[in-house]
This record gives sequence, structure tokens and C-alpha cells, in this order.
Amino acid sequence: MDEAVEVAAAQAEASAERAERAETGAFSAYQGAVEAGRGAVEAAAAILPPDDPILDTAVRKIEARVDEDNPYGRPGQPMSTRSPFRLAFTAALGVALAYGLVKALIAVQSVLVLLLTAAFLAIGLTPLVDKLERRKVKRVRAVGIVLAGVLLFFTGFGFAVVPPIVEQSASLIEQAPTYVQQLQDNRRIAELDNRFGLLNRAQEYVSDPARFGTAAAGGVLEVGKVVLTLLFNTILLLVLTLYFLSSLPTIKANAYRLIPRSRRARVGLLSDEILSRVGGYVAGAVTIAGIASVLTFTLLVALGVDYPLALAMLVFLTGLIPLIGATIGAVIITMVALFTSVKVGIIVAVYYVIYQQIENYVLYPRIMKRSVDVSPAATVVAVLIGGSLLGVLGALLAIPIAAAVQLVLKEVIAPRQDQR
Repeated sequence: MDEAVEVAAAQAEASAERAERAETGAFSAYQGAVEAGRGAVEAAAAILPPDDPILDTAVRKIEARVDEDNPYGRPGQPMSTRSPFRLAFTAALGVALAYGLVKALIAVQSVLVLLLTAAFLAIGLTPLVDKLERRKVKRVRAVGIVLAGVLLFFTGFGFAVVPPIVEQSASLIEQAPTYVQQLQDNRRIAELDNRFGLLNRAQEYVSDPARFGTAAAGGVLEVGKVVLTLLFNTILLLVLTLYFLSSLPTIKANAYRLIPRSRRARVGLLSDEILSRVGGYVAGAVTIAGIASVLTFTLLVALGVDYPLALAMLVFLTGLIPLIGATIGAVIITMVALFTSVKVGIIVAVYYVIYQQIENYVLYPRIMKRSVDVSPAATVVAVLIGGSLLGVLGALLAIPIAAAVQLVLKEVIAPRQDQR
């Protein structure tokens, strides 16, 4: 037994000596290569001018110790963290960078909103792309199919909403003198008009084609500018969404490389779960809003309310807003229905009271159960904070972000506190 131990120890010692000699030989070879490189550079310096870029690059490669594994040179020793000067300089630099970053974010706020919206849409549409990929559809083609569906929806929304708006605006301009005359026939309005003369001025204004036309033209120009800006932002949003949606796997892989290797796998799993919850929330919100819009369209057609398709799409868009979106849509549809008749308005109001109870206590819990599980109090607080910061977009992002924070607290923060 002792002999075997001695033999093993001798073999280990011999292996260590061979490894040391190999390391010494490798270092000597490396030093020889460096010296040879320096000699070549010195020989080239005798021929080439001192400021030659090739010579300068060769010198920097030798000094940086470039090899196959380190094409840009080997990392140097980290700086000492005990230097008071370095600590003070780092703190001052951090404050300056933070201030500059805040100023820059404020300056490009509109661009950041577009980027954030595009990223949110891309994450929300990713489950559809993944489903198509599982059916042997290439990612590029799957992205094209999904975006074509989104574009088709917004095109249909435009064709459904724009014609009624144009028609009603033209009718309003045409009937403006008549409306003023009807107001003059009202006894109470006539008494106020006798004191202030407002209706006479309005009658003169709308009856003068030049003045009324000029004002209308100015309004048309302003509307045109708004429409062009909206069109440009929409196109830019679609392009950004296309980029994020097609490049999302690459973006995630590059982001995970910034995480230390020991934590990369866990961070990747948590991040994938967060993205999955955001995508599930978007899919669930679209499903609930789609159900509400289809039922609204059916009801309005049955009751004979004008422009049922446009109103149904309006319900779909407002239904995407958390907490208050469905109520806003219900109020608008009820007010429009009242113009048809009081009876129709009452029927629509009763329908929405009943439907919202079903949506809140039946549809929403079942559809959203698998994607987000946020308490009602946290939902209200998150929506209020998000709406205050970014408006409607902030309200849309609030619930999935709250779900992500809740997941991080549960899987990262709480276990650390339990170990103390």
C-alpha cells in the first residue's frame, strides 16, 4: 500500500515537473516570438516612415500581446479600488453621467416612447411568431405574416373610421348656419343673445363664405399636419416592430452575454419567463378586447345604430386600456346610441352594465390566469403610476411590468432574505 502511494506521488511530481517545463518552454517561446516581432518591427522602422499606419498597428499588437484567443490583446490588471482619487473621480463621473443621461432622455422622450411601444408590440406578437415557427414556418416569413395581419387590422380600422368622420365634418360645416338659426329660435338662448349678441356674430361668421372658408382651410391644414405626423410615426413604429420582432432572439442572446457566466442561465430563464408573461398579457388583453368589440358590433347592428363597425373598433382600442378602458368605450357607445333613440341608449347602457360584470369576474380571470397574477391593489397602483409617467402607454405597460417585478421579488429577493 505504501509502495503504491509512493509510486503515485512520484508520478504526480514528475507530471508537475513536466508541466512546469512545458509552461516555461511556452513562455520562452512566447518571449522569443515577441522579441522576433519587435525585431521585425525595428527592421521595418528603418525602411518605413515613422508615422506609417502599418508600423503603428504592428507595434500596438505586440504591446497588447495579441494572439488567436485574444485578437484585441490580453486584458490588463484591474486598477486599484483603494485610491481616494479614483473613488472621488468615479463618484463625480457617475453624477455627471447620470445628469447627462436624464437630460438626454428628456430630449428624446418621443423617440423613446416609439421604441418602447415597438418593443412592447414585438414582445406581445412573439407568441404568434413562435407558434408559426413550431409549424415549420421560417421566422422571417412568420414575422411577415403576423405584421401583415396587424397592418390589415389598422387599415380596416382606418377605412371604417375615416369616412364617417369626413362625412360628419362636411355635414357639420354645411348645416352650421341652420344650427345657429335653431338656437336663435330657442327662447332662453334668444334672451342671452339679446344681451350679448353672440348668435348674430356666429350667424355672420358662418354665413360669410370667405371668412368661414378661410377658417375651415386653416383647420384642414392643422388636421393635415397632425395626420402626416401620425402617418409617419405609424410607419416608423411598424418598421421598429419588424426589427425587434425579427431580431429578438439575437437581442436576447447578446444581452445575456453581459451577465456573468455563473448567473447567465438563471437570468436567462427569469428573463424568458418575464417576456412570456408580457406576451401572454398582450394576447389576453387583445382577446378580451376582441370579444367586447364583436359583441358590440352584433348589438349595434341589431339595434340599427349608425357606423357599428367603427364603433366596435373603438371599443376594441379602448378595451386595451387597463381598468378604465372598457368604461370609456361603454360611455362613448351609449352616448352615440342615445342619438338614435332614448330607448336604444338605455338598452345599450344596460347591456354594458351586465357585460362588464361578466368580463370582470368570468372572462378576465380565466384568460389572464396563465399570464399575469397580480393582486388588485398592485394593479391599481401600477396603472396609476404608469399612466402618470407615460400616459396611455404607461397604463398598458403597468400590469406586465408589475408581474415582472413580482416574479423577481419572489425568485430573487425573497430567497436571499430567507438565507440571512
